[in-house]
Parts: sequence; structure tokens; C-alpha cells
Amino acid sequence: MPKKKQLKTIPKFKTEDQERDFWAIHDTSDYFDFLKPVHLDLSKLKPSTKPITIRLPESLLDALKTLANKKDVPYQSLMKVFLDEKVRQEFQYN
Repeated sequence: MPKKKQLKTIPKFKTEDQERDFWAIHDTSDYFDFLKPVHLDLSKLKPSTKPITIRLPESLLDALKTLANKKDVPYQSLMKVFLDEKVRQEFQYN
């Protein structure tokens, strides 16, 4: 039976630059057991967003706000849902 390798402890880094420099000269196999799976829960991560400015006719904005109010959601969230649905639909047909 092969002897189990003693893993080294990963140091604490003060900056990303320190961490990058460390991993540039150290072998990760000394610090990780690649045969053991790592379980990550990324369910709470939100996709990054970028604020934009868009000009809409007041009547369209009023209609969106009315719909959002009926659905009890913020109107900007409803706009994102509508845009996402339409973009996905366009990609499916093209």
C-alpha cells in the first residue's frame, strides 16, 4: 500500500499579488490531494451586472411599472426578465 503524502499547509496571503507569486513557484500537488473532490456551493453567486442608460417612451415605462406592480416585483427586474426571454427566443429561432 503506498504511503499517503503529507500535504503542506497553504499560507495566508495579504494580497492577490502575494498569492499569485506564491503559486508561480510552488507545486500545487504539495498542497492539494487531487483525488479528493472539492464540493463548492456557488448557488448564491450573482452574475455581474453593468448599469446602463436606456431611453424609453414614457407610456412604455408606465406600462412596465404597472405590470411590475401587478406582479409585485421591481420594474427593472421585470424588464430584465422580459429582455432575457426575448434574447433567448431570438437565439433559438436563428
